[in-house]
Amino acid sequence: MWEGEQDVDAMILAAGLGTRLRPLTHEVPKALVEVAGVPVLDRVARKLVDSGVDRIVINVSPHADLIREHVKAQGGWGVDVRVSEEPDGPLETGGGLAAAARHFRGDRPILLHNADILSDVELGSLYRAHDDRSAVATLAVRPAQGHRYLLFDDLGLSGFAHQGREHRAREPAGSEQRLDFLGIQVVSPQLPDLLEETGKFSIFTAYMRLVRAGERIHAYRASPARWTDIGTHEELARAHVAWA
Repeated sequence: MWEGEQDVDAMILAAGLGTRLRPLTHEVPKALVEVAGVPVLDRVARKLVDSGVDRIVINVSPHADLIREHVKAQGGWGVDVRVSEEPDGPLETGGGLAAAARHFRGDRPILLHNADILSDVELGSLYRAHDDRSAVATLAVRPAQGHRYLLFDDLGLSGFAHQGREHRAREPAGSEQRLDFLGIQVVSPQLPDLLEETGKFSIFTAYMRLVRAGERIHAYRASPARWTDIGTHEELARAHVAWA
């Protein structure tokens, strides 16, 4: 838990289709898939609440009614829970944040957490790491383990790699590091107003534009924290053991 903060806004990004987990996600949203008998949404929400969050916004698309019913059955985990619906299909991270902007108090950073991520990342430390207010966002990261990664230099985020090619938003400042994004971040309360993109878009599309404009996005190195993405059946099977 972080000190000095009485009111913390968070968002659980739960609108994904979960295509790699089919047929499980034909009947339930990915956020309600169970890990060792507990829906992953409950695990993430309880972690946020235990860390001091008092308002949670959940974006939903497929099976929105099931998530609403589940939140009600859980008593909203004892905090103020708001649901942001995306009825025409998932809007991805950037579009989802933009669509949910009205639910945030607008005067404090927002903690964003993917619904399919389980981790021991210390959320209070991440939140405090963003508290210097000099960055648009602070991303939880670890050393890259594959061919898809982010590039960070002495000033912060500088680019990314996808399908074997590196793309930079600006010239590197000092040495670069290859880092994996862990699906957890803290963003400035001004970020929703800085989003010029509309509809369905990745937040990293906006980040690259903002970096080109001179904004900074910082890295929070979370390793050696335990971390699991339940995006596939193989990863879900490992999660049942790791998080039992």
